[in-house]
Amino acid sequence: MRSYCYRSIFLILALAASARASVNVTSPTNGFTGSSPVHYVATGSSSTCNRGVASMGIYVDDVLTYVTQGASLNTDLSFNPGTYNTVVEEWDYCGGATYTPVNITVSTKTGVWVTSPTNNGTVGSPVNYVATATTGTCQKGVASMGIYINNVLTYVTPGASLNTNLSFNPGTYNTVVEEWDYCGGAAYTPIKITVNGGGGNGSTLSAIQGSKGWVAYGEYPPDYNICTDCGGGVTWSMDQHIKSPSLSGNSTEFGLGGTTAYSDVLFTNPLIGQNSSQGLPDNNHTLLPTLHNFTYDAYFYTGELSLSQALEFDTSMYFDSLSLIFGTQCRIAGGNEWDVWNSASSHWEPTGVSCYPVNNGWNHVTIEVQRQSDNSLLYESITLNGNKAVLNRTYSHGSCPSSWWGITVNYQLDGNYQQADYTTYLDNFNFTYW
Repeated sequence: MRSYCYRSIFLILALAASARASVNVTSPTNGFTGSSPVHYVATGSSSTCNRGVASMGIYVDDVLTYVTQGASLNTDLSFNPGTYNTVVEEWDYCGGATYTPVNITVSTKTGVWVTSPTNNGTVGSPVNYVATATTGTCQKGVASMGIYINNVLTYVTPGASLNTNLSFNPGTYNTVVEEWDYCGGAAYTPIKITVNGGGGNGSTLSAIQGSKGWVAYGEYPPDYNICTDCGGGVTWSMDQHIKSPSLSGNSTEFGLGGTTAYSDVLFTNPLIGQNSSQGLPDNNHTLLPTLHNFTYDAYFYTGELSLSQALEFDTSMYFDSLSLIFGTQCRIAGGNEWDVWNSASSHWEPTGVSCYPVNNGWNHVTIEVQRQSDNSLLYESITLNGNKAVLNRTYSHGSCPSSWWGITVNYQLDGNYQQADYTTYLDNFNFTYW
């Protein structure tokens, strides 16, 4: 990538446009595993059409299966056992439409399915618990679900699903997610977790690779402005909830292809602020101004490292008409060196730190950055596979004004001189902020 400010402006406009209309699916959660029928609950909104939402529908593997009038839906759909790509869509009275994909797996088994956190995983606090439950012995269904921490019942919610954040001190915990049905029966799934220290008193968003909210854009040289309908010069793919290769059983595959040399694919997720994928909209603008420290922590894997020009790991913060871009890339074909983005002069700065990821194996990258009191950008350190390099490089935020309000994380694949197709995987992607 060569022009971060232009890219940021186009990206902000795209995110802002997507925020004006949306589909909020509260059931099932993306990555749901359970039995048939599957209960769908969703609402749609559109601030670009004064007449509002006309109807909503559900696609199952690209086939429109259910339609209802109005701005909400609440229905049960029957499925045979298997994995399905479903989409909940809204259509407004002005001809517009938006949608939210929801991938589900339908099983003949009954019990408790926990999609977050993963068993034997290492996470930061608070820990996000997401689970669903079914019962094959009680026709009245599941009454409630709960979470035990070291044999102490800590959280209970009515219904057959839960999605909550629980705070932990650093340490190892034996937790259990349990369901109770209306007939007196129960089932449970044990989840052992290790909670790290994170960043002091920081909060951690966990397993981001498997969460909703990811959006992809292509970028063509020489300007590298983002595009959504990019033609065949740059193509991409993304597939979540991959079992293998995976550390947690929930990795995400990212792919790049095309015909135009040195084209890139940007995968981005708005974590905090407008259009937040994590339930942190910061509507009153009280959270973002307090945040100064950020840790990007992820595992990545590829068997095709030689085909990558570079891999990029970014954190971006937008508030008070400022754009703070923490860009970090591992040049592979370009010289096996870490670069950081200098916003003041709008170019990549070599760090002198080597970057040699392992091919055909998992690599662990941790990037620590800080917004200083004058809004300058401090790159503190990069750690790759346990080798920590202290940078302590500071740059001005530069001139790239923004009306967007939020924090995004990016993962980017850069194409080489042949634009050779390659895929990578992300897993255990956590983001800590304080």
